[in-house]
Parts: sequence; C-alpha cells; structure tokens
Amino acid sequence: MEVKFHLPGLRGNYPLNMLLLSLLEQRPDFFREGIKIASFFGEFPTSLWAGGRLIVGDQCDTPYVRNVIKSINSKGVPIRYTFTNPIIEKEDLDDFYCNFCMQEADNGMNEVLVVSPILEEYIRKTYPRFKINSSTCKEIRDIDALNAELERDYYLVVLDYNMNNQWDILKKVKKPEKCEVLVNALCVPNCPRRGAHYKNVAQNHRIELENRKLPEDKKIPIIPWKCEYGDMNCIHTIQNYPTYVSPEDIYEKYLPMGFNNFKIEGRTANLFSLVETYTHYLIKPEYQGFVRIQLLNNLSNSRIINIMKPRPGVWP
Repeated sequence: MEVKFHLPGLRGNYPLNMLLLSLLEQRPDFFREGIKIASFFGEFPTSLWAGGRLIVGDQCDTPYVRNVIKSINSKGVPIRYTFTNPIIEKEDLDDFYCNFCMQEADNGMNEVLVVSPILEEYIRKTYPRFKINSSTCKEIRDIDALNAELERDYYLVVLDYNMNNQWDILKKVKKPEKCEVLVNALCVPNCPRRGAHYKNVAQNHRIELENRKLPEDKKIPIIPWKCEYGDMNCIHTIQNYPTYVSPEDIYEKYLPMGFNNFKIEGRTANLFSLVETYTHYLIKPEYQGFVRIQLLNNLSNSRIINIMKPRPGVWP
C-alpha cells in the first residue's frame, strides 16, 4: 500500500522539498516502505485567501509562481493551496493575486484546501478542475459530522488532530481512504486557542496587504499573538502527546484501518527542525543520520542555509 505524505511549503521550504523529491527518485531504498510524496501544500506569499500561517514582508513574483508550479508538477506531484482564511468576504473573491495563482495552477492536477463556504463556492464555480479538500481548521470532532463531511464532494478531508489515536472513534470512520491525518501537530491536545489563532492569522494577512498601500506613519499594527502552548515544540517535544502519530503507528495501526494519507505540518518551520521531522517520518532508521547530513549539506552548499565563518581578526 502507498503511504501518501503531504508536505509543507511552496516558498521557504521549496528547496528542501525539491531535494527530498530528488532523493526519493535516486535512492528509494533510503525511504520507509511505500512512501509517496502526494502533494506540497502552502501559499505563494502573500495571499489574502491563505490561512493558518502568517508570513510578513514577503511576496512572490510571477516568474517564481510559474516556476514552482511547473517544477513540482513536472515531478508528478500536485501543489495544494491552503486557502483557509476563515473570514473571507464576497468582495475578497476578486483578489487579483489569488486568482492569478489559481489560474497558473489550473491544469487539472492541483488542489485547494478550503474552510470558507463563500470561497469554496467561488472556486468550485470558477476553477472546477481543482480538487477541493476540507481543512482541519473546521475543527470537526463529532464522528457523525465527520462522516457527513466525507460524503460531500471533497477529494480529502483533513482530520482534526484531536481524533488522532482515538481508536474507538477512528474505527467508525466510514471512508478512511478520504481522510488525511496530521501526524505531528505541535499544538497541545485540545488547544483552547486554536480557532482564535486561525482568525488572528487571517486578520493579520488583511492588515499586511493593506499596509502596502499606506505611508509609513499610517501603517496598521499587526495584531500580536503569542502561544504559550506550542511555539517551542518540535518533533522531539510532542512525542508524549496523545495526538502524536509515530511512524510505527502509521504502519501498524492506521494503514490496516484504511488510512493512507498523512500530513506533516511546518510551512513556516525552522529548516533544521523540518529536516529532523522529514527524516523521522520518511527515512528508514538506519539511514536517518546520513540523510539528515546530506540534506543539510545540500542546503548549505546552495546557500539556502548560510553557515557564517568567523570574522578574521587583525593582528598588529
């Protein structure tokens, strides 16, 4: 059975993701059994429709967007836009940049993740060739509501991370093959501020784009957010959480139940941390150290990661 992984990043993580794709092509024996990279998800900053992560002070240009879409799709991998802004209004549907990104990827191969019914209806009508996925941001925790969502016309439904490892609930899922499991959620289980965080990111995306039109003395302050729960978490600090899904769980429990789509979060993660997470889930234990060093060396040689040398002193 294929073990389909959906990996984060169309911008900051793009070089790492392409290195990983090349490694899978050249050395599939390094990877755990059945591994397939099923999509790269994220946004081309800064997109009004995007949600989940805030990227300030960045903007992709036309050549970059076209090159990334072409490069990823040429490897047989879809891109998936995380257009999960929960506070979209009808006037936002005409956003030039977001529509440009959709048009450039409108080839029947790619996907979009949605929350807003307004945006979902618009995309289904305007870009019918995109596969539509239902986001974990909906925070669906009731099994009947989840099964109803799975009956709708979605390509995949990303489970609320609080359902992870809840075997009594998961065995009642009627279409596990349409589910996507978030394996490395950095939020604490049952985080009470998760929904508010999504809303904060959406509000700040709007502020960030509005500020570009304003003089310096008129700019609107970004709404601050500090998470006292998961800001400092990584793959090594979440393994005691009941929501953490281990590689062993994937092969021994989830796959036999019919789940075979797995999501790694980390669109704005530190690259060192993301390398650690990728090797943890995708690489056989005996090759993890070697692959980790190879990926980091390639990122350094490409100057994606800048390793500063000591500044020479002056000896009188």
